[in-house]
Amino acid sequence: MNKIIVYNFLRFFILVFVQVVLLKNITMYNLNIPFLYILFIFLLPFKTPKFFLFFLSFTIGLGVDVFSNTLGLHAAACTLIAFLRILYISITVQNESQETIITPNLSTMGFRWFFIYTLLLTFTHHFCLYLFEVFDVNTAFNLFSKVLLTTTLTLFLVFITELLFYKKQGNG
Repeated sequence: MNKIIVYNFLRFFILVFVQVVLLKNITMYNLNIPFLYILFIFLLPFKTPKFFLFFLSFTIGLGVDVFSNTLGLHAAACTLIAFLRILYISITVQNESQETIITPNLSTMGFRWFFIYTLLLTFTHHFCLYLFEVFDVNTAFNLFSKVLLTTTLTLFLVFITELLFYKKQGNG
């Protein structure tokens, strides 16, 4: 168990560092920035207590807010996806699976489940983030184009990262 805690602790700081140092400066058509740091929330173990999940989600969002000067936007969006993560996992994963599988990732859950999981949470995060940022429904087309482009780019980076650390399930 201590190995999991240390691993997640390192993942937290590495993803925040990558987000605020590298990805903050990458923009595509001056519309979006990929938000790879939300991968931390996706990969937290199933048995993470709800209070601690909300605390960690808020903390990583706040960490990105501090370096991005966005006044709590990331913290709010991350807290929302922590809530949706709990709902999605409780609906789609059986309790027996949560006992045998430690963390929801590509290698343990399979491509289809992990894709829907990350797509739903990433889209929600980006929609919430950009809606709070603009807070103007009159620019709906710009909002949806930003959300779709950012979601696509973020999902691409999430899957590249997951494939780099993918462990084949099986006997050999």
